[in-house]
Amino acid sequence: MTAPLRIAVLSFAHTHALSYVHALQAMPGVELIATDPDGASAPDDALRGADLAAELGVSYVDDYDTAFAWKPDAVVIAAENSRHRELVERAASAGAHVLCEKPLATTVDDAVAMQRACDEAGVILMVAYPVRFSPVVRDALAELRAGRLGRILSVTGVNNGKLPGDRAWFTDPDLAGGGALVDHVVHCADLLDELLGERASSVRAVSNGILHAQRDLAVETGGLVTIGYPSGVIATIDCSWSWPMSSPTWGGVTLQVVAERGTVTVSPFAKGVAGHDASGETWTPVGADLDALLLDEFVAAVREGRQPQPDAGVGIRTVEIVKAAQASAASGGQVVTLG
Repeated sequence: MTAPLRIAVLSFAHTHALSYVHALQAMPGVELIATDPDGASAPDDALRGADLAAELGVSYVDDYDTAFAWKPDAVVIAAENSRHRELVERAASAGAHVLCEKPLATTVDDAVAMQRACDEAGVILMVAYPVRFSPVVRDALAELRAGRLGRILSVTGVNNGKLPGDRAWFTDPDLAGGGALVDHVVHCADLLDELLGERASSVRAVSNGILHAQRDLAVETGGLVTIGYPSGVIATIDCSWSWPMSSPTWGGVTLQVVAERGTVTVSPFAKGVAGHDASGETWTPVGADLDALLLDEFVAAVREGRQPQPDAGVGIRTVEIVKAAQASAASGGQVVTLG
C-alpha cells in the first residue's frame, strides 16, 4: 500500500488557505496538518490559528518547527507575502515540495533566491495562480493558439475586487509589499505570460489612493498598468480595489484579447446565481473550483515527480512586472524597461 502524502499548510494569512485545506481534505491518500503561528499577532480580528483549524477540521500544530519536524512531503505556503522566502527556503532545506501563494515574493531578488533554493534541493516550486486552471481560460487559450483569429494585437485585463479588509496585512506595505498593484496585477500577468509566451519588455503604471481614502491607508488602492512585449503586443491591467464592500461577491477577473480577425473575452468568475436572503443580496458562483484544480495539479506533480506549471520562472516574471509597475507609478508614470 502506498504511504499517504504528508502535506503541511503553512499559515492561514491568505484567505485562499481555507479553500486549499478543503481541497486537500477531499483528496484520497493525503495526510494534512496546518500551522499559523503569526495569526495571533495579525493586524485584524479575523479568525486564524488553532481556532480556524478547529472550524476547518484540520489537525493543528503550534509553530513551523513542529510542522517541519512532522517531515511533510510537501507544503502549501499561504503566509503574508514578505514571509514567503523564508518559508520556501526552509521547505527546500527540508526536502519538501512547495506550492507558494502569489505573488511569489515582494522583490525579484527574493523570488530568484527561492527558485535557486528549490532547484538546488531538487524540489518542486509551484506558484498558486488558480485562474489559469479555469476551463474557460484554457478553452480560450486553445482557440487563440489554433491561429484561426490570427496574430494577437492587444490584451485588456481587469482584476477588480473589494478592499481585503478582513485580512488587514494586505494593506500593510511591509507584509504585503504594496497594495492593489501587488494584489491584483499578478493574476492577469500570469495569464499574459501563458498566452504570449514572452517576457515583458516595458511597463508603465499610474496609481493613487482615491478609493477608500477615508481609511488613510499606506498603500495604493487603484492602478492602471500598461505592458509592452517584444512581439509588439500591448496589454493593460486595471488592478483596483474598486468593488463596494456591500457587494455579494469579492470581484472578478476579465481578459479581452484583440487579434487580427476577431476578439476573445474571458471572464471565469462571471457566471453565478443571484438572489437575496435576510442579509441582503447574494451571489453563488457557478463553475469549476479553481483552487481545487490547482491543488489537483500540484499533488499529481508531487506524486509523479514532475515540475508543474506555473513554475518559479512564471513567478519571477510576474514579480518583475509588479516591481516595474511600482517603480513607474512612483516616478509619475515613466516607462520602466525590463532588461
